[in-house]
Amino acid sequence: MSDPNSEPAPQRKTDGWLEPGPTNIQVIYVLYLVSFVIGISALVGIVLAYMNRGKSEAWVETHYTWAIRTFWIGILFGLISAILMVVGIGFLLLLAVAVWAVVRIVIGLQAVSRREPIKNPQSWIL
Repeated sequence: MSDPNSEPAPQRKTDGWLEPGPTNIQVIYVLYLVSFVIGISALVGIVLAYMNRGKSEAWVETHYTWAIRTFWIGILFGLISAILMVVGIGFLLLLAVAVWAVVRIVIGLQAVSRREPIKNPQSWIL
């Protein structure tokens, strides 16, 4: 049995990177960047984005929307590029999709580091 006079065990505090907020969205952006080397990390990022969307401040919510749309639009453009590889133009389009994704991720990382919202999170371009 436990000693009634002993102190309760301290509650374990998480590091905060899984909790909704700026640190979490930075982790999601970094996972997206790492996905160019390790493809599965983008799936982890999108799961984190969906898990934490709707649980944070309004300016962070714009980043979750931006990150989720970056993932799905990137998948769409990537599939179109893959189909067009048969014609030969798909290789150039795939490169353009990669540049587009990196630019969106960098824009998001810069904005979250300044603690600013994404100006138009519903945008397809930038």
